[in-house]
Amino acid sequence: MLNRFSAKTRILITCPKRITPYLRAETESLGFTVLEEAPAGILTEGTFADTMRLNLHIRTGHRVLFQLQKFYLRSPDDLYKSLMTMDWETIIPDDGYLSVISSVDTESINNSLFANVKCKDAIVDRIRKKRGKRPDSGSDTSRAVVFLYWKDNDCIIYLDTSGESLSQRGYRTMPWKAPMRESLAAAAVMATRWDKASTLVNPMCGSGTLAIEAAQLALGQASGLLRENFGFMHVLGYDHQARKTWKTLQEKARAAVRTELSFPIIASDISEEAVEAARHNAQAAGVERFITFEVSDFAATSLPEVLPNTQPSIILNPEYGLRLGEETDLEATYKAIGDFFKQRCSGYTGYVFTGNMDLAKKIGLKAKRRMEFYNADIDCRLLEYELYAGSRRVVPEAL
Repeated sequence: MLNRFSAKTRILITCPKRITPYLRAETESLGFTVLEEAPAGILTEGTFADTMRLNLHIRTGHRVLFQLQKFYLRSPDDLYKSLMTMDWETIIPDDGYLSVISSVDTESINNSLFANVKCKDAIVDRIRKKRGKRPDSGSDTSRAVVFLYWKDNDCIIYLDTSGESLSQRGYRTMPWKAPMRESLAAAAVMATRWDKASTLVNPMCGSGTLAIEAAQLALGQASGLLRENFGFMHVLGYDHQARKTWKTLQEKARAAVRTELSFPIIASDISEEAVEAARHNAQAAGVERFITFEVSDFAATSLPEVLPNTQPSIILNPEYGLRLGEETDLEATYKAIGDFFKQRCSGYTGYVFTGNMDLAKKIGLKAKRRMEFYNADIDCRLLEYELYAGSRRVVPEAL
């Protein structure tokens, strides 16, 4: 393997804002030291081989960026000249394909696409100068991807070893209405008190993402096992030895997957089409036999008896009512969720993921915890409700 790929360097793992604590916990559980934590990512260090393990196992991150070089820049010409000094001919195949993506915030330039073009031009010009031919280039991120970070006068060049976002697991082949992104669903499940050893119920399951991510977590199934393509596979560091390493990592991950669960995971939806999509996606994810699917109103969802020494959970992601007129229609739904919790869910811990705090008040229960998330650009909360057995006076929610 090329020395650049065998030496340790900084590795930046990106994620949506507010998911950083869960990404940090994941990264540390894999044995990596978190050097810094930012609003939308964490910084660690490792080798090119380490990026493979991170891509295979990280559930809440989006991109694993392998740092190549840092520069001080004052202009786009500086960017071009600096990049021309790098040995791209030992990184990107001259018969391959290159895409450049970026995060640019500098007074030196007011168009990030122009910075992308400058970056791409420097890379392919360098390779053509050294090899006599150049790779193709474009916007397709399914092959070799370079990530340009340029803030003020500081520039960092990364290899995006993920390529397409890690949230694209490869199992959601039948999406339903406004599906929750897989990385967000994983973080939401991680944020609950569910112990991965007790009943989990997911009414209003939609395309099944919450239930599928929960099943994979309980089984210890690595999130990247279904994917056949990553950015690291399209650079020169992915040589014979790296391929062997990747195969070993996959085999080890498969061997670690549990074959049975001693508790039920139940997913229901009032829409037969949604349940069919969820079942299809669970089958693609390899977890269909671990999830019981039901076509039913959320309030009629089967609730297994609460067993001693267990921590069963129930999690819903109702609609937010963001379009004109929808909020009034959904008031009754949110009130019914509160009634469902009070009347049928004693002994469970209840969770509601919502982007509408006004509607959340209609639940009529006081949340014990409120965890902040974004769903795309929607300010959301995962609300936790302790649902006691027997009668207990409830206090209307004050958010």
